Amino acid sequence: MKRHRRGATKLRIMFGPEIAMGPGKSDLLETIAATGSISESARKLGMSYRRTWLLVDTMNRCFREPVVASATGGTGGGGAQVTPFGLQVIARFRSMQKRIDRVLTPELEAFSDLLADKPR
Repeated sequence: MKRHRRGATKLRIMFGPEIAMGPGKSDLLETIAATGSISESARKLGMSYRRTWLLVDTMNRCFREPVVASATGGTGGGGAQVTPFGLQVIARFRSMQKRIDRVLTPELEAFSDLLADKPR
């Protein structure tokens, strides 16, 4: 019988005190790429516009180049797009996460056997 996996890896790339990239931020970038909108991405991900904008701002400040370019909203305006550099960031992050998962899954499953069934 296969045991339920209770542990999981979560890659976060720190840049000083900031989380430059993590699973949630990569999901956000992918959603912006699909929708072309920060506000629509916020709705799809169940976040406030302000929180979403702050995450984008953090990423844009942490990387050498902007990962998202946006235009001011208004009649016929607005929108956002993930830059070509941002697409590279997503691809490299997802690649690193896959490699980590592949390498650590057996060890994590063994480690999970040491965990309680639920936190006390």
